[in-house]
Amino acid sequence: MLRIEDTDRERSTAANVEQIIDALRWLELDWDEGPISQNERAPRHRERLEELLASGAAYRDTTTGAEVQEWRRQNPGRGYRGLALEGAAAEGAAVRLRVPDEGVTVVPDAIRGEISFENSLQDDPVIARADGSVLYNFAVAVDDADMAITDVIRGDDHLSNTPRQLLVLAALGEPAPRYAHLPLLHGPDGKKLSKRHGAASVQELREEGYLPAAVRNYLALLGWGAEDDETILSTEELVRRFSIDRVGRAAAIFDERKLRWLNGRYMRTEPLDAYEAQLAAHLERNDPAAAAAFAAAAPAARREACEIVRDKAQTVAEVWPLVAFLFTEPDIEDVDEKVWRKVMKPGAGSLLRKAATVIADAEPFDAATLEAGLRELIDAEGVSANRVLQPVRVAITGTNVSPGIFESLVALGRERSIARLDRAIGRLGDALPGDDSDPG
Repeated sequence: MLRIEDTDRERSTAANVEQIIDALRWLELDWDEGPISQNERAPRHRERLEELLASGAAYRDTTTGAEVQEWRRQNPGRGYRGLALEGAAAEGAAVRLRVPDEGVTVVPDAIRGEISFENSLQDDPVIARADGSVLYNFAVAVDDADMAITDVIRGDDHLSNTPRQLLVLAALGEPAPRYAHLPLLHGPDGKKLSKRHGAASVQELREEGYLPAAVRNYLALLGWGAEDDETILSTEELVRRFSIDRVGRAAAIFDERKLRWLNGRYMRTEPLDAYEAQLAAHLERNDPAAAAAFAAAAPAARREACEIVRDKAQTVAEVWPLVAFLFTEPDIEDVDEKVWRKVMKPGAGSLLRKAATVIADAEPFDAATLEAGLRELIDAEGVSANRVLQPVRVAITGTNVSPGIFESLVALGRERSIARLDRAIGRLGDALPGDDSDPG
């Protein structure tokens, strides 16, 4: 059941609610009922509130927060207890729940064991504001009872709320669900997870190019592990294996580097159709011009681009920079000057001309034939592979990072590859005269 707990109207904007639903849909986490707005259940909350007022389990009180603090200062070691107001005196009063003066409220936590809270130390909590709107802890307890919620699994920052909800349920005569409080996420430095550790929302992970299946897999293993410590598990397998008793008490460490590694594993096994769809959706959200260029290409070209890059890219966001040269025409004059001078060393022009001849003569025009021909050229010239292959890479892609150079040449095609080599040779002739000297 998807329940939107939106009693705090300032924080529960339509945009915030949509962000929750958008995140769940992208993660492919489905629900059976809902979404149900807690705020829309206000009439039911008021109905149950009146039950407690009528039974005496709750009372009206105008004491302010500052006055409660002063009361506690004068009564050390005791929780605040107010006096019920009646008639005109109760106008503009909030509603508090009566907490027993003796005994303990026990939270039977599935992860931490039984946790006891001394009733005498707890204040009578406010459960409804003066305007009649109820607070979170009351609304949650009522909704859990009405919706027959069996298990409440949430972050341990909610642990202090649980005894209040148990007291509400007891006052209403309702059974309590089972509780389990998960450790919070920390960064690799051991501090509470924040923006400095990387993405701060599911949507940011999506825009950085992570796959939903990889994110599900990684998040499921934070603070929990399968019996055999396997890392890559399908969602179906995670569901089958999950048991709350294997959740640890220590804070779980969210390390984006590990998520990145896991995502890379998923990228390499993603079916090509799904791979292409992920790339297209990413470009539509982030780069409309690139999306149009990709969509305009022939289906075979799109598929081949995904094929040659799948072993290199670790996130969807990395794919387009690696394959853009197949769908757009890089301007050789705009190649980064540092990259150009690092790669186009003396003799590069001569080597590029000879490489162009090898590419022009390759039959059949496939990766194996191109590799054999270019490596034969490398051996004949007595130079390192980088002295030939890196200038070819920069010439055809406009950058020094790309998928496999032989596969890239095949995907680009013979004519386009030779044309780009010719443009690079032309720039060498214009910008670096004399580079056609001894190739070294």
